[in-house]
Order: sequence, then structure tokens, then C-alpha cells
Amino acid sequence: MNYSELKEYQRAHRDNFHPNLSLRTHRALSWLNRAEQAQDDLDAKFIFLWISFNACYSVDLDQQYRELETVQFNQFFEKIESLDAEKLIYKQLWQTFPSTIRVLLDNRYVFQPFWDFHNGRVTASGWTERFKKAKAKAGYALANQDTVEVLSVVFNRLYTLRNQLMHGGATWNSGANRDQVRECTKLLGTLVPLVIYIMMQHPETLWGDAYYPVVDS
Repeated sequence: MNYSELKEYQRAHRDNFHPNLSLRTHRALSWLNRAEQAQDDLDAKFIFLWISFNACYSVDLDQQYRELETVQFNQFFEKIESLDAEKLIYKQLWQTFPSTIRVLLDNRYVFQPFWDFHNGRVTASGWTERFKKAKAKAGYALANQDTVEVLSVVFNRLYTLRNQLMHGGATWNSGANRDQVRECTKLLGTLVPLVIYIMMQHPETLWGDAYYPVVDS
């Protein structure tokens, strides 16, 4: 599923969209389109895909709760999974990406406590123990094909990479992080279009006000 297919669907159905859904999908599709043009720049493609994902789910959070953004998108996954009647995301997780997900779970460079250790916030035993427990929890979710929990785990790892790139914690096109950028971009490039499609399939669902609405000058 790509931008052209989704844009065609949007044009055919947008008259039935609530203004909130229209704005979210319009913005998400614009960034998806830009991401698809960045085929030879994985860092840029990942960032554009993440912005597209943000356009889908983001709502206002009080400043004191901004660190709970991962909780917010976990709740979003629960909604998306419940609406995914065709099991599109389920099929991708269990048929296309199971090995990619397992490799991602073994990658310490997208596990935030690893970086907390290197910044003196936790001990070596602290981060390794959390790494072991996180892998065990994820393994259980994979074994039981728990779509929401696996999405939660995967996006927590993607979020760490997002922070590295967006906050200047990595060098553009660096050879030091190509594996995780490549695999994370594949995952995001498959899941984000499906999220947009599922949202457009359910215009009756409440998707919430966009925090940055269109304001006339």
C-alpha cells in the first residue's frame, strides 16, 4: 500500500470524513508522499515516516505528561487493532516481519536504558537486566501473537531511534547505525500506510482534535 493508492481512496471517501480525520489524513499523506521520495536517504525517510505517524495519532498533552507519549500511542494501537477487520497489521507482523522484529529486539542500540547507562543514569547490571526482561516479555507476546503488545514493543524501539535522529544524537548517513535505520524504516514504511488506511476506513470513529489546527490568517 503506497501514497498513490491511499490518496485515491482519500479523494473517493473524504466527503464522509469528520474535519479532524480529514486534517489528520491530509497531513499524514503529505509526509508519506515525501517519505516515498527519499528512497536513497534512509535517515530522511525514517523522519518523514515518523512525522506521518505523528499526524495520525498526536493530541495535546500537558507539559508534565509529555514523557508519557509512548503511553499515548500504545492506546492508539489498541484502537487501530480493534478496527483492523482485515487483519492487515496482524498479517504484516506475523507473515512479513517476524524475523525483523526479533533482530530489532536483540539490538541494544535502540533500547533506551542502554543509552541511559552510557549517560550515567543506570548501572550496567540495571540496563542489562531490563534488556533481558524486555526481550522475555516481547518473546511471550510474539509467541502468543499479541498484536498490540508487539506493536508497543516495536514502537518503543522505533521511538529511541526517532529521538537519536531528531535530537542530533546521530550523524547523517552514519555507518554506525545503518542496520537499525534500515530495519526500522522498513517496518515504519509498511505500518504507517496501513494505519492511515484503517483510519480512513472508519470515519465514524473519534480521532480527536489536532493540536495544531488550520488557522486562517
